[in-house]
Parts: sequence; structure tokens; C-alpha cells
Amino acid sequence: MRDIQGLIIAAIGIFQFAIVARILLSWVEPYPRNPIHVFLHRLTEPYLEVFRNFIPRMGMIDISPIIALLALGFVQGAIQRGF
Repeated sequence: MRDIQGLIIAAIGIFQFAIVARILLSWVEPYPRNPIHVFLHRLTEPYLEVFRNFIPRMGMIDISPIIALLALGFVQGAIQRGF
């Protein structure tokens, strides 16, 4: 059971890293056909879209990735505590 928890926690950590990388790339406006940009977009967009449906944009700022990261952190903490 500990191995499964470790794998899930590691997967969540990698996904959190992917979201942060996508946030950072959005600040520098990369070439949209860059393979890294395309991969991160395809990987994270389905999850972030769920939060965008509930959280409206605040002008030019999209806070849905921050809320998504907080939700992942909550789930990760619950798994670590043995939910």
C-alpha cells in the first residue's frame, strides 16, 4: 500500500511541476508549436479547464492554475496522511 501511495504522490508532484512550467512558459510567450509547450498544454489543459469553468478570469489574470495547484496539494497531503 505504501508503494501505491508513493507512486500517486510522485505522479501528483510531477503534474504540479508541469502546471508550474506551463505558467512560467505563458509569461515568456513561447512559440505555440514548440513541442514542450504543446506537450504541457495537452497534459494540463483538461485538468485546468475544470477550474476555469468555475473561476472567472480577473481581467488579464487567470487564477485557475493557482487554485488547481492548491487542490492538488490538498489531495497530496490527504494521501500522505493516509486518507
